[in-house]
Amino acid sequence: MTFPVLEKEQLSDSVFSIRLQATQVAREAQPGQFVILRIDERGERFPLTLCDWSAEDGWIYLVFQVVGRSTFKLSGLGQEDAVLDLVGPLGRPSEIERYGRVLCVGGGVGIAAIYPICRALKEVGNEIISIIGARQASLLILEEEMAAVSHRLVVMTDDGSKGQKGLVTWAMENELKRGGIDLVLAIGPAVMMKFASAVAKPFNLPVRVSLNSIMLDGTGMCGTCRVEVGGKTRFACVDGPEFDGREVDWNLLEKRLSQYKEEERLSMDQALIHKESGNSSLGCQCSK
Repeated sequence: MTFPVLEKEQLSDSVFSIRLQATQVAREAQPGQFVILRIDERGERFPLTLCDWSAEDGWIYLVFQVVGRSTFKLSGLGQEDAVLDLVGPLGRPSEIERYGRVLCVGGGVGIAAIYPICRALKEVGNEIISIIGARQASLLILEEEMAAVSHRLVVMTDDGSKGQKGLVTWAMENELKRGGIDLVLAIGPAVMMKFASAVAKPFNLPVRVSLNSIMLDGTGMCGTCRVEVGGKTRFACVDGPEFDGREVDWNLLEKRLSQYKEEERLSMDQALIHKESGNSSLGCQCSK
């Protein structure tokens, strides 16, 4: 059984979306969960968070950034192609309850992961204030979608090319100072979630983060996703991916994330060489 590509779109310079036919996954999917893909027989297994799905029509929608050989190859698929293997939904779903006023902070491709959570929280009666951001306007994704699931949306860009100039954590702190926030969600690059957790801490508010970027195997067997949370070892793929950011050992997590940066760079360079030479056999061997 394969998973046909229904459509693919380039959302920014390095971010793509892909819609796959995956009927059983779509029927069971919940906000905060992810899937594991293997593009072909030579490919590695790698996780992507579910951005959207339709139980009725049987499709799932994934948004990903090209950071290595596997995501590079995924970005090259078209409507005549299919993904060989797809497993999911995996991970613990987000806790969707009526909290009151929820502040949702999404950075970069993390906007795609926070979108279905915000939608579900709004559907059960929460007031949603969302802050999304990117380095520049051309890298901003899903602005209209986030506006539709938010009572108020704040857009931030590092260079001021759209919305307000500055970091999402700056806007987050301003919102917290206004008061009335009951829960904070922050999903994005590790450094962004680290500082978002630090910003929320003085306000004594729970801040949920999603450690999806550290996962590899997705089943808890490989150990790649080990994180220290509250002084205890947790596995992001089976115990998470969501945790209270105030309890995460961010320094240790950042070290683990950078462990294979050189291999990732070499793998990507090799993929580009293969593309320029017209060789379509990429044989995914390194990090996504």
